[in-house]
Amino acid sequence: MDPEEAKAKLSSVSRELGHEIRVFTNPATSETSNAASASSVEEPDDFYDFTPEDYYRVMSDKLGAQSQVLKTRKMREAEIAARRARITKAVIRVRFPDNYILEIKFNPSEKILSLMNLLGKVVARPDLPFYIYTTPPKERIKDMSKDFYSAGFVPGAIVYFSYDVPKDSDSYSAANLGPYLQDDILSLNGLDFSCERVSPVRSVPEPAVMETSAVPEPKPAAKKPTKPKWLKL
Repeated sequence: MDPEEAKAKLSSVSRELGHEIRVFTNPATSETSNAASASSVEEPDDFYDFTPEDYYRVMSDKLGAQSQVLKTRKMREAEIAARRARITKAVIRVRFPDNYILEIKFNPSEKILSLMNLLGKVVARPDLPFYIYTTPPKERIKDMSKDFYSAGFVPGAIVYFSYDVPKDSDSYSAANLGPYLQDDILSLNGLDFSCERVSPVRSVPEPAVMETSAVPEPKPAAKKPTKPKWLKL
């Protein structure tokens, strides 16, 4: 598909959904995607336990939050308003168990509910309940009334998709066989609005400079010494 056709197809789907989207796979785990879709798609809870790196990151954020207490309320509100004004979009990536990733661009002031409504239009089994969560640690997103900025999802965030059905039910087995996205959405895999290929810049060798033998500059002719007129020998 040439770049113009790809843009037209993406634009058509984006207009239908009301948001710019992109579909791709995670290259780091693409080799294991088939095995993941055929087995249990949700990792055990202990998989999302804190690591030392996560602990230090959270503590760093907490210390940063404590420093905000020293500022006045008006100063904090002014800083928040300035930050919000600079951020014009929230890029949300929804990772599915079969290794597909759906990227959606929202306005930071939109609610998380708008993400759930969009997912209901693109998943393969919209008849089944589902939820999204973040990790680590694994935390189910329940408050749909928050906007993306208040939820900490700007300028971007990664959330995970899961069907909300009992594991011992027939629906769970059928749903987790995949695919998780509808066929027309999966057909967008790898397409991008900026999919025009840029030719690599080739280095042009500098023109060879012909070496010339150094020519010494001519010296001024030496003047013959003359005797003064008053000198008599």
